[in-house]
Amino acid sequence: MAAKNAKNLNNRSAQRPSFAKFVEPLTIPNLLELQIQSFDKLVGNERGRVLLGEGVKNGLEEIFEEISPIEDSNNPADAKMGLAFASPELYDPAHTPDECKIKGKSYTQPLY
Repeated sequence: MAAKNAKNLNNRSAQRPSFAKFVEPLTIPNLLELQIQSFDKLVGNERGRVLLGEGVKNGLEEIFEEISPIEDSNNPADAKMGLAFASPELYDPAHTPDECKIKGKSYTQPLY
């Protein structure tokens, strides 16, 4: 059977139904700024202290408080040795980012 040269025309003006609850598009948050604020709160640097407020522990202090002290026995009365993390401090890196690129060093902050 040979195909006819008939054109299929769809004259229906079909509209797609919208299931969206919002008519206006949502604004996209600044995701990089959210990550920077989260990091500042974790390490407790100057910007983090402003975000957290006075007297509030930073993220590292909270984490170390949860796991500290680490003792050699489950029974605290029998413990002979223990390790406690108190007052964590981050010091400035030894090299600048540009020096690290040139020397092949790591741009890390020592934790004391």
